[in-house]
Amino acid sequence: MPDTIFVLNGPNLNLLGTREPEIYGHDTLDDIAGMLEDRARELDLTVDVRQSNHEGHLVDWLHEAQAIGAKAVLLNAGAFTHTSVAVHDAIKGIRTPVIEVHLSNPHTRETFRHHSYVGMAAKGTIAGFGAYSYMLALEAAARF
Repeated sequence: MPDTIFVLNGPNLNLLGTREPEIYGHDTLDDIAGMLEDRARELDLTVDVRQSNHEGHLVDWLHEAQAIGAKAVLLNAGAFTHTSVAVHDAIKGIRTPVIEVHLSNPHTRETFRHHSYVGMAAKGTIAGFGAYSYMLALEAAARF
């Protein structure tokens, strides 16, 4: 059975493709999931792509990733990146490696986006490459 990579997406990422496409691009979350699934098969991996607008779901899914022995987690926590000590603590509380993912480069945006609780706990961060950020993160996770 292939190794599983959780791909967790936070608030408003269900609106990808229509929400501020000049920042986030025109790809929908389903488009990104399809690209990840195709590449994951080539790498003999599976991806489990999820999205929630609720912080507690992300925390529960991080715990679940460890409980099922997931190889890694790709996490685009959306706005929770900049606000959630709970998500930070969940990442710190598991052994499963977490890669922070962003479509845009938060450091080129509003000042409040420059701080990342997720980044403080994650193994690494990939940002600024649009939907391809997820693909780069998958390539990195495949090497764990």
